[in-house]
Amino acid sequence: MRQLSISAAWEEARAILQRDGGLLLTVALALVALPSLVSSLINPQGMSASSSPWLELITFIGSIIALAGQLALIRLAIGPSVTVGGAIGHGLRRMPIYFVAVLILVVGAFVLAIPCVFVLGALGVPLNAKPIPVTGPVVLVSLLLVAVLIFFGVRLLMSSAVASAEDVGPIGILTRSWKLTAGHWWPLFGFLLIFVVSALVLLLAVGAAVGSVVTLLLGAPQPMSTAALVIGLVQALVSAGITTLFAVMLARIYLQLRGD
Repeated sequence: MRQLSISAAWEEARAILQRDGGLLLTVALALVALPSLVSSLINPQGMSASSSPWLELITFIGSIIALAGQLALIRLAIGPSVTVGGAIGHGLRRMPIYFVAVLILVVGAFVLAIPCVFVLGALGVPLNAKPIPVTGPVVLVSLLLVAVLIFFGVRLLMSSAVASAEDVGPIGILTRSWKLTAGHWWPLFGFLLIFVVSALVLLLAVGAAVGSVVTLLLGAPQPMSTAALVIGLVQALVSAGITTLFAVMLARIYLQLRGD
């Protein structure tokens, strides 16, 4: 089994950010921050606040572009050296294949949820109720489903790095990630947990602070308003920074698991 050191990956990530931060920032701004800004400017309240299919389509397109941005960032972090245009082109070329792999994961998550629905129905839980009553069986089955999804999520954590670094198809991406992460579930879970919690705290803190100040000075954010522009710009920059750090860490962890 290959050794895995999250601390070593962090030190390598810091060195890469210091050395190639300008290149990474350019890609992140173009493929992560800009789509996020456009989506926030048009629909500052999020998809749940609007039933317009056009707004949902714009958000979906932005998410697809962000997938290409993540692959491009990983390409830069893995090396060998490549231009910004080359990294962006690489991310766009590999994005459709990676997108299919993501769709497979989404379908798999729904398949895993089907037995839970049958179990809750057999226990007499009224699944057609809105909202579904929070009972002991509902909590237990939900926690079990979340635990299973987390297990598979950690085992498939290297999917984006594989999609960027290796010329394989959607199924190959998933099976390769499964093979690379074998025997390293706990350190990868610890890394993912710390990163996700830290990112959520940062996003919530920045969003609350900026949202309060902007609302006080410019009023409530409305579509295409100055308030929506300011809030969207700050959130887009923070999201781009988080995505960049995550992509670089995935790249360095991937190289360790690959044996480089």
